[in-house]
Amino acid sequence: MYIEEIRAKTEDDLLKDLDESYKELMNLRFQLASRQLGNVNEIKNVRKTIARILTVLREREMGIR
Repeated sequence: MYIEEIRAKTEDDLLKDLDESYKELMNLRFQLASRQLGNVNEIKNVRKTIARILTVLREREMGIR
């Protein structure tokens, strides 16, 4: 998900997406531990998405954007 897409969402949508991303990360870690994960880059992508969402939420909290 690109940063422009994230910035266009409401705070409620961002919190929902954040929760879903954490759940997806947990599932990917379980798959990695059980050797069922085919593409390990998915973990990196989900972590970056989580960071982007948290960054936008923090920007809004501080009134930067």
